Amino acid sequence: MKRWWKWGIPVLIALSATVALPHLLARSPTADREPASVRVIRRDFSATVLATGAVRPQIGAEVKVGARITGKVVSLHANVGDRVERGQVIAELERDDLLAALDRARAEVAVAEARLVDAEARARLAELEFDRQSELLEAQVAAQREHDQAAKEREVARAAVLLARRQLESQSAAVREAEVRLSYATIRAPIAGVVGSISTQEGETVAAGFSAPTFVTIIDLDRLQVDAFVDEVDIGKVEPGQSGTFTVDAFPERDFEGRVTAIYPKAVVQDNVVNYDVVLSIATPYRGLLRPEMTASVTLLLGARAGALAIPAQAVKRVEGRTVVYLPRDGGGFDARAIRVGWKDGEWLEVTDGLAEGERILLDPPATDSSSRRPS
Repeated sequence: MKRWWKWGIPVLIALSATVALPHLLARSPTADREPASVRVIRRDFSATVLATGAVRPQIGAEVKVGARITGKVVSLHANVGDRVERGQVIAELERDDLLAALDRARAEVAVAEARLVDAEARARLAELEFDRQSELLEAQVAAQREHDQAAKEREVARAAVLLARRQLESQSAAVREAEVRLSYATIRAPIAGVVGSISTQEGETVAAGFSAPTFVTIIDLDRLQVDAFVDEVDIGKVEPGQSGTFTVDAFPERDFEGRVTAIYPKAVVQDNVVNYDVVLSIATPYRGLLRPEMTASVTLLLGARAGALAIPAQAVKRVEGRTVVYLPRDGGGFDARAIRVGWKDGEWLEVTDGLAEGERILLDPPATDSSSRRPS
């Protein structure tokens, strides 16, 4: 009896489990669960291109100010971060030799003016002598030779006046040149902006050569742009006039709006990757926020379509070179249907042909098409 209890009870439990297990599985939630499906809906689409760029000064908004003459810096009126206005004095060079050259040029002008006065007086005298000789020749008192000599002296006097005038003009030009060179000793800001860097100190001697030595760099922080580097795969979709947004690491939660103004024709190749520089003007007020060389994460908006038919991208499958979705049947199973898709916006695909609004499709395509019809 004890032996029966020892072996019989486990056998009964095993037999009961064998009989009950198929019924439990038939009633489990997994067995009754239908494949997940979604309906075709309408939504707005926007096609975008993502790129990384940097905030840069516009052309002409960053100027390196230097000297056009050689000389010692006697005073420097600028510090990094200072705001300067257009025409403001930012540095001065020694000018003693320039002042002396200007005084010498002005003295030469005075001499040329005196020479002109003398030449004009001689010309008037020669004119009077010619007229007198002409009257005497008519009265047959003077000889022809004397009249010809007076005519010659008149022409020489006229030429002397012309020469004196040209000399005066030359000396006047020398004065203007000396004044211009003197003005080079005063370095003024060509644009309004902020001093970004200083490369010269008071007491240093700068030598002007083929390129002017830089005193300071001035940046107009009110004229900034974004240079976005777009991959060659996407550059064909980008056109001037398209809008875009960007963020910078300093203000990750703030979106700045912009518009494409130019696309550089020459590629920028880095690590064998070809990109093209796309320039965006900045429409959002940014004074006090953006600075040159800030890294920008750019999103270019290529276009928008309102109310387009849309399905989740995960519901689409490629079968024999065709784009296919699967529609569940009422009695079980599913049918495959070929469709055409357009734009992609995140996890959504635009349907251009093959589906109607409200139709239901399987969210996850089946691994095989054993229970479906071939795509129609």
